[in-house]
Amino acid sequence: MDSAEASKHIEQMTNFIIAEATDKAQDIKKRGEEEFQIEVHRLITEQKDKVRQTYERKVKQIETQYAIAKSMAINKQRLEKIKARQDVMTKIAEDVRGQVAQDLKNKDQSKKFVTKLIVQGLLMLLEPTVKVRCRECDKALVQSCIQPAAEEFAKVIKSETGATKSCKLTIDEKQYLNPPPVAGSEAPSCLGGVVLLCQNDKISIDNTIDVRLQLVMEQDKPAIRQQLFPVS
Repeated sequence: MDSAEASKHIEQMTNFIIAEATDKAQDIKKRGEEEFQIEVHRLITEQKDKVRQTYERKVKQIETQYAIAKSMAINKQRLEKIKARQDVMTKIAEDVRGQVAQDLKNKDQSKKFVTKLIVQGLLMLLEPTVKVRCRECDKALVQSCIQPAAEEFAKVIKSETGATKSCKLTIDEKQYLNPPPVAGSEAPSCLGGVVLLCQNDKISIDNTIDVRLQLVMEQDKPAIRQQLFPVS
């Protein structure tokens, strides 16, 4: 092989190697571009997922905050409504207390009322000896009710059972009920009435006007509410 043929052979080999290298380079470049596109797509998809998840999380947070705010607003409105109704009921009770206190200023009416309270208590106790506790300012009034109450008690027992039964009544002078209410004062007070005690004060009947008024208000609350706040 002369030098011309050797050179030609070398040139052919070089061209072949260059062609192979070019093909390899193009192949590598193509795979690189494909891998790059795949990676770009993966990254874009991943970021889209993250953005979507973040958006969904924020939407849920906003929906939760809205639900909480709505619930709080409804509860606040409900509580304000309940408070307003309770204020009305309290005002009614205060007005009734004032009216009762005014009505009891009539001595004849007050005496009849207290006498009935004592008789009612005696019929519940059915004891031979009963102590009557009242406000100190009502001592004279209650004293005037003791005899009529004892007679009315005996009369009712005789009428209902045919038996003869009496009761000895005394006023408790060691302890009195709270004094009448004073405007603007929050001190304990009592509208009047009596507490009956027997068996060494172990048994008692609270027939004070305050307790009776509270009982009546509790019993009539549904009817009062229905009239004041009818269900539409």
